[in-house]
Amino acid sequence: MVSRAVGTPEAADRARSLPTIPRVAEAEPTTIAVVDEEESPPLDPHAVQRAYRLHRARRAARDRWHRERRWANLRFWLVLALVLTAAVLLAARTLGEIERLFGL
Repeated sequence: MVSRAVGTPEAADRARSLPTIPRVAEAEPTTIAVVDEEESPPLDPHAVQRAYRLHRARRAARDRWHRERRWANLRFWLVLALVLTAAVLLAARTLGEIERLFGL
């Protein structure tokens, strides 16, 4: 068993042939800028009311969508029941006519 020293050229060749992870740029730390009262933009006095109305309208639209979805679901099942009932009545009537015509 041959021991290789760390500082030998063989060790340097072996270290160069190993895969390495490339270095990545590091993000700079963010700093919070201090804004003076004189430099700050003026606040909109109606912004809170507008935001309140916006969220209230969105909530109402969401509730309306859920309500319409429930009614659409109910309409679907009612129409399906009506169509199936009509199909059963039509089939029964047709079978009755076939029995009457052919004497079955």
